[in-house]
Amino acid sequence: MIDKHNIICNLYADAVSVSEIDGVFKAYDKDGVEVSIVQSDIDAEYAKVEYKDKRTFSGSTTYSPTGEQMAMIYDDIIAGKLDATGSFAIHNKAVKDANPKPS
Repeated sequence: MIDKHNIICNLYADAVSVSEIDGVFKAYDKDGVEVSIVQSDIDAEYAKVEYKDKRTFSGSTTYSPTGEQMAMIYDDIIAGKLDATGSFAIHNKAVKDANPKPS
């Protein structure tokens, strides 16, 4: 699960603590002073992290482990299929189609 608290702390260097009440986040610096945060920046970063997570860890279609992908490439080289018909290209296209990039 993606942690918005970590996203906020990564986006705002001064933020050392984050609170959430009814879906509204507030960040505070080391002295307890509220740090100004922009919700649209947090939402955009969340979309990027969620996109990566779905392709690599938790989506309905995820990338195979690196070793398996390398085996697909090798098999495609031997079969002369270093194009869109090879197993590596088909596998990666399926993952990308199942997890479209956020706009």
